[in-house]
Amino acid sequence: MSQANIVVGIDIGTSNIRTIVAEHAKNSDKPVVIGVGTSNSSGLRKGIVVDLESLINDIGSSVEQAERASGAPINRVAVSINGDHFSAQKSKSVIAVSRADGEISQEDVERSIATAQAVSLSPNKEVIHVIPVNFSVDSEENIKDPIGMHGTKLEVSTLIISGNSSFIKNLIKGVNQSGLEINNLVLSPLAAARATLTKRQKESGVVLIDIGAGTTGMAVFEEGSLLHAKIIPIGGSHITNDIALGLRISTEAAEKIKRDLGFAFLQEISKKDRINLKDYDLGPKDVFIYRYHLAEIIEARLAEIFEYVNKELKTIDKDGMLPEGAVISGGGSKIPGTIDLAKKVLRLPAKIGVPNEMGGIVDKISDPSFATATGLIFWQIDQNEKEPPSGLSGILQIVKKTKEWFKLFLP
Repeated sequence: MSQANIVVGIDIGTSNIRTIVAEHAKNSDKPVVIGVGTSNSSGLRKGIVVDLESLINDIGSSVEQAERASGAPINRVAVSINGDHFSAQKSKSVIAVSRADGEISQEDVERSIATAQAVSLSPNKEVIHVIPVNFSVDSEENIKDPIGMHGTKLEVSTLIISGNSSFIKNLIKGVNQSGLEINNLVLSPLAAARATLTKRQKESGVVLIDIGAGTTGMAVFEEGSLLHAKIIPIGGSHITNDIALGLRISTEAAEKIKRDLGFAFLQEISKKDRINLKDYDLGPKDVFIYRYHLAEIIEARLAEIFEYVNKELKTIDKDGMLPEGAVISGGGSKIPGTIDLAKKVLRLPAKIGVPNEMGGIVDKISDPSFATATGLIFWQIDQNEKEPPSGLSGILQIVKKTKEWFKLFLP
């Protein structure tokens, strides 16, 4: 096993940290999973570091499990980042083609993307992604790859994703103090989209909705390009808290009841089915509640999440207008009835998004909760990183090989 072929992704979530180790052979599009590690996450709240020491310990636990399972030392990793402090904005730039014969080179494309990065940001903001959407060459528009074409002017439209600098630095510090170097720092829904969406879906129009514990990430694609990304500050833990409050039970019991008997679509639940709370160690006596009441609590909070998603879709005029509909990943997507509720609220087709195109011990990751971690593996392979970035700005990788940028959003 060559260390050069080892690729590692760490999804740092609010409730869990998931590490995947994969081996990627040259000239192969299918990485092979050789190790997986999962630990509880107690150092984050809604994607933001609130306890650095706990974060370091939790990362170490997840990585140690993955190292033992794979037999491979873990040094350099791709890491997910989250939080509703991230925002996306459009930017354009126009440059003159440098060559005398008017042929557009990779250097021209890189220069146009670097110029598009020069947007006005508040002092506490940091760019983590500058993603080319399309190019224009003179009067010809909507070009995906202009290299080799001829013209005098090259224009690029980009989507710039930025977040709070201190929050980003805190996460990086936690990873580094765990003894790891970051190759790539990736917004969670973009990683999840890389693992679950097909080229056809991205071409036709689709929204990826990744329901985590503390947040829900979304990424919208059309004509093969990323149109919009957003982190919504509501996730599966909010559903658990609602159940705990509504049933007057502990959050631990609420989480177990949610996983065992939760349902998200009232139309498919009988009003006669009952749950005995005694079965969940909630007292010595029989205490019955109706499952319909549990579903009411779950449906209300999940509907709120989908309504937030729909609100974002309206801002880009895509509500009810994505032919491939919604692909839903993350642990929150596993509640039965979620797909039916998404169809109703979003007025779109909907399906569960499970990581694909992986070999090896895929039974360990064939679950929507592993979408982000799996996507990080593909992201690293797409980037084809050989050396770790230097400094905070180095992790951004804004103007690396242009064609690799396009591959990030293709299956």
